[in-house]
Amino acid sequence: MKATYHKYILNFKQASGTSRGILKTKETFFLKLVDKDKIGFGECGLFRGLSIDDRPDYEEKLNWLCKNINKNSDELLAELIEFPSIQFGLEQAFLSLKSENTFQLFPSKFTETKEAININGLIWMGSETFMKQQIEDKLKAGFSTIKMKIGAIDFETELSLLKRIRKDFSSKEIELRVDANGAFKPKEALEKLKYLSEFEIHSIEQPIKQGQINEMAELCLKTPLPIALDEELIGVFNVTKKQELLQIINPQYIILKPSLVGGFKGSEQWIQLAEKQQIGWWITSALESNIGLNAIAQWTFTLNSKIPQGLGTGSLFTNNFNSPLEVKNGHLHYNLTKNWKVNL
Repeated sequence: MKATYHKYILNFKQASGTSRGILKTKETFFLKLVDKDKIGFGECGLFRGLSIDDRPDYEEKLNWLCKNINKNSDELLAELIEFPSIQFGLEQAFLSLKSENTFQLFPSKFTETKEAININGLIWMGSETFMKQQIEDKLKAGFSTIKMKIGAIDFETELSLLKRIRKDFSSKEIELRVDANGAFKPKEALEKLKYLSEFEIHSIEQPIKQGQINEMAELCLKTPLPIALDEELIGVFNVTKKQELLQIINPQYIILKPSLVGGFKGSEQWIQLAEKQQIGWWITSALESNIGLNAIAQWTFTLNSKIPQGLGTGSLFTNNFNSPLEVKNGHLHYNLTKNWKVNL
């Protein structure tokens, strides 16, 4: 078996804002395995500025993996513990290589087009006009769950946008989620959560920056609306440390991005620990191309979660790969009339 990797730059159709800044491009890496007449692909979805494996030796580690690809798979994954996005790419590539169809990693009713995955519509930060337009577009597109990025523009303006939605749609008609990406200061967070709770918000992701464990624990204890940990999970590799984190903070939800937390294996470990504590969870992509998104979506379907997932990011890029993934009426579908087109 031979392995190679390829760097690829995804270009956003429109600059997308988060509290960490404006995104115009997204760097990613593809792992390609060749064994006789079989080919396997996996995406190592490095997220600059966010991934714990955003480090100078990233490509050095990819090179090491390609040279040692014939070692035992468990040994390889253990060696890659501090490189969760490469772990995930390797998991995908091995599944792809073994599959009869290169991109059908988890055959199911989803890949047979019999069922779809309920997803949230993502509202990026920007001017009030831009955010209003996105909200209108998502509602017209049939989304019943909307997730709004907050924390970059004036808080009063963000509240007015939420008020506008609630004026027209009750919480039974439209579920609202917000994602602060750690934008709130600990001293102001609780007060802001009280304002947000007036609009029957389903949950808020990462209200304060990760690493402030005691402050987050206090916030989760006092909060008037459910809190979901996201960035807080990044860089926690040891199962005992994961358990300690959940026991101390005791959040209402956790959000799992396989590229950031060690792929399928790392995510499933978090899920098992969360369920022991009656902590809810859902899965979100991390701006991967359709190759990584496809793997996440197929795996997510097998988990049988009934709440909306965060998997609607495939249409963000101008140079994504053609795939069967298709968003219709607030759901992610697998459309077998659409073919894969991957040049790597």
